[in-house]
Amino acid sequence: MAKKPTKPKAKARTARKANGKARASRKAAGKASAAQIADQSGLVLRDVCRGYGEEWEREEVLTDLSLDILPGQLTAVVGPSGCGKSTLVNLVAGFDHPDSGQILIDGKPVTKPGKDRMVVFQESALIPWQTAYQNVVFGPKLRGDMSPDQIKAEADKLFETVGLVEFKDKYPIQLSGGMQRRAELARAMINQPKLMIMDEPFRGLDAMSRELMQEFFLRIFEESRRTQLFVTSEIEEAIFLADRLVILSNKPAHVRAIIDIELDRPREFHMLSSTKAYEYKRAAMEILHEEALRNFKSSGTQSDFVEAFSARNE
Repeated sequence: MAKKPTKPKAKARTARKANGKARASRKAAGKASAAQIADQSGLVLRDVCRGYGEEWEREEVLTDLSLDILPGQLTAVVGPSGCGKSTLVNLVAGFDHPDSGQILIDGKPVTKPGKDRMVVFQESALIPWQTAYQNVVFGPKLRGDMSPDQIKAEADKLFETVGLVEFKDKYPIQLSGGMQRRAELARAMINQPKLMIMDEPFRGLDAMSRELMQEFFLRIFEESRRTQLFVTSEIEEAIFLADRLVILSNKPAHVRAIIDIELDRPREFHMLSSTKAYEYKRAAMEILHEEALRNFKSSGTQSDFVEAFSARNE
């Protein structure tokens, strides 16, 4: 007789469940004093809510979202399309403000953009009329918090790190997509941020360039151990890069689960073929499928897709 398949052993901690446990856990978390939260290092989000629109047609995007981004770790965030990942990025970066809740970095409230949090966006944000070098040194020169000699020394070091020494005098239009991404990484890192916020930075690259950038980015992270919040729509990318995988629910989004990724470092692509990686991927996909089905049902689209998927899993 064939053995009944076992469920994945991924260490997933469900942050909210339909049976009401989530509400109780949020109340318990809320008992922590402001002083206790302020003492935590890294990035802390507590009961963050954000919605848009007038009261009579308001759309809630995030609700009671609580999350700790641990120092020195790479935390990847995935979730259904349109669930509010970009809203989360904007709030953490200080481009937007929550309706309620707290966002702190090393105990200090996030109220505006700052050099302690640098964002690498989905689309290239290099200044087109500046060379790669001018783009990288733009921030420190504008702020005036580094001497010209310090700026040059740090920029030269970073161009060596990202492999663009021969291209530092090129304009963005003269660089490939992968080179532009490396220049943007250097531009962010020269500010020595406490937190790097990566908003699907490799999304527009072809498959080969994407894999090369993943390996390149991973090497930089494993050398520096700078805290990273990495938003992606690719499960395998998240598993390959991350120490922790955060799965968001449908909108209004909350943290549905957190999976600790216990693959050895330094990481190599062949690890994605391991049993552990398969278990992590299966656990994440099961949760995302549940959210997809819930979205179909809540929107009233009781389509053949829902029936077929439900029948397949009976």
